[in-house]
Amino acid sequence: MIDFIFADQNTPFAVALGLMIAIALAEGVGTLMGLGLSSMIDSLLPEVDLPDVDVPDFDAPDFDADISGGSMPADLDVVGANADATIAGQGVFGRILGWLCFGRVPALIILVIFLTGFGVAGYVLQSIVHSLSGWMLPGVVASAGAFFGALPFTRVTALGLSKVMPKDESDAVSRATFVGKPALIVQGNAQKGLPAQARLKDPTGQSHYVQVEPDVDDEVLEQGTEIIIVRQLGAKYTAIRNTNTTLSGAS
Repeated sequence: MIDFIFADQNTPFAVALGLMIAIALAEGVGTLMGLGLSSMIDSLLPEVDLPDVDVPDFDAPDFDADISGGSMPADLDVVGANADATIAGQGVFGRILGWLCFGRVPALIILVIFLTGFGVAGYVLQSIVHSLSGWMLPGVVASAGAFFGALPFTRVTALGLSKVMPKDESDAVSRATFVGKPALIVQGNAQKGLPAQARLKDPTGQSHYVQVEPDVDDEVLEQGTEIIIVRQLGAKYTAIRNTNTTLSGAS
């Protein structure tokens, strides 16, 4: 059995399962130390397969007042056009990531699922071939079969997880309304280029989880820090420390 597991033809699958265990351990240790490894990886990936389009920051102040007064900034006409162009222009890579549920489930979890599926599928394939013929497929050939077998496994598993994991937002609440809200950093230490996960509550009391970075350069917002969200940058936000004791309710 040991000889089969570590056979040269099965090296890709042993490496995949070993890497999966190493990533899981690293994420566990990082969580205990307040390092958001999963958040960092998510911030490096493009936004794909999102159900709606974020409203960008406008330079003009009193945006809400403009809408309530009946006038709508001309920038909104551009938003719809840019959204259509962005969706229409998504490449094959983006569509594959969306099919694998990137954007719904943290990238690190999807990677762990894929490595597990790839390793298990490879060993199962080699075991079947070996039991029928007494020999094993070359590693490259078996890896190709395991790769295509791992893709549907990854999608189905990630879809199942996406239904039970906390969402970054609800369909009824716009992400733009999060600006100005108090929040609490619940995972990781936020730095420039290294966002952390923060939790906030909408007026209905529902919790939302967003990725935040400090609005001030060289500042670090540690896990457990109360913050105020001040700007939206695509799928992420910038924040400052909450020094106003009257603004709370993030926890």
